[in-house]
Amino acid sequence: MDVSKFKDALQGIFKDYTSLLLPVAIGVVGALLFIPAQLMSSRLRTQIEAESISQAKTLVSLSTNAVASSQWKQERSYQEAHARDVNEIELLAKQSTQRELLSYIMFPQPKDQSTQIFKDFGQQFRISVDGLIARINARDCPTEDELNRSLQRASSRGSGARRQSYMILDAVGASIRDDLCREKAQSASVYANPSDFGGYDFWAEFKYAEAGSRDEVIEDCWYGQLGYWVIEDVVETVRVVNLGSSSVFTSPVKRILSVSFTGDGRRSRPAAAKYSSRSGQKVANDAPAYVISVDSGLAVPCTGRVSNSDIDVVHFKVSLLVSSKVVLQFMKELCCAKQHRFKGWDGREDLPQILKHNQITILEYSTALIDPEDRAHQLYRYGDDALVQLDLICEYIFDKDGYDEIKPEAVKKSVEESLKQVQEQRARAVRRAVPTAARPAPSSTPPKRGRGRDLPDVGM
Repeated sequence: MDVSKFKDALQGIFKDYTSLLLPVAIGVVGALLFIPAQLMSSRLRTQIEAESISQAKTLVSLSTNAVASSQWKQERSYQEAHARDVNEIELLAKQSTQRELLSYIMFPQPKDQSTQIFKDFGQQFRISVDGLIARINARDCPTEDELNRSLQRASSRGSGARRQSYMILDAVGASIRDDLCREKAQSASVYANPSDFGGYDFWAEFKYAEAGSRDEVIEDCWYGQLGYWVIEDVVETVRVVNLGSSSVFTSPVKRILSVSFTGDGRRSRPAAAKYSSRSGQKVANDAPAYVISVDSGLAVPCTGRVSNSDIDVVHFKVSLLVSSKVVLQFMKELCCAKQHRFKGWDGREDLPQILKHNQITILEYSTALIDPEDRAHQLYRYGDDALVQLDLICEYIFDKDGYDEIKPEAVKKSVEESLKQVQEQRARAVRRAVPTAARPAPSSTPPKRGRGRDLPDVGM
């Protein structure tokens, strides 16, 4: 093919269509720019919809629901109400721990150097517990001495008969025993013995010579005061549940078995038995102790609460015989708010304040059916109700701001030392928990020392 002829033909075509080259080029460039322009247009439309049109609609909506010019005043009243609620809660927490004292000359330091004030405190504790028992019309079952005296009187009345069968005497004795037991149950609203309340026997015969140091006795008095407040709430709960009943036969709560602050082989306070009872045996102090770790109380608290900078926590146990119908009622009442009087920490206010406290939380509970015919209950008469033994482990909360000003320094120091021991035990436990593989292996050769400052040898 002749190349020159082909070249001449092309030049002829370009000459003929030179006027069309520019429009074709523009068309090609326009086609290439059309697709990006469409994409950019769609994105711009979406952006305008989101940023401009939607905001415009919001502004229109706001303009139709404009806040009143005095709305800030309403909001301020809400905030002030919230602030009042907070202040009232703090005040109620503080007032819950402001309670009447057994002695107004004992805390924070005895106002008398005589040792007699400690014996007086113990007597006041026992007198106050006796008063609580009398308030709920509580009595114990007949004692063996009372039964023997009744049987002796019956025997003396029948001694004039020429013949008297032993069988008849046994029947008469059983009848007399039953009558006396029923008479006790009829005259009491609930069975209770003061010796079953923690601390009652401890203060029976106080001997300062056996009490240790003065600070230790002050601690005993302080924890005795805390224990009395707990006992007071338990007895008040029994009174409310039994309200309107004057006989054990009709009372829902039949018997208070114990109110204690120790159990399961663990003492709430590491205090030795220091005081002699009337039997000549030493009696350990069944008194509360501050719970400073989750495993130092009578139960692992489901609340997770332990004593800290804001509250003090103690644990206690309650054991009762109740009608099976009132188990939940008693538990609910135990955790309800109760009233108390407060006459100031000096006890001199003419008009005592009537305050409220609600400091009890139940941590554990258990029930067990009771057979009234069992030998352990042979001197008790409970009526026809189905009985259960209700055992509770509870925590009691004290607000520190409410009573810290009267807490003895000996108690504060003792708690600090106990807390320090707990922290040291935790540190040792953490060190023991470190895996052996993580510890540096012992070397038979001494470590090389650098030319700089020698590092100390650290061993686990």
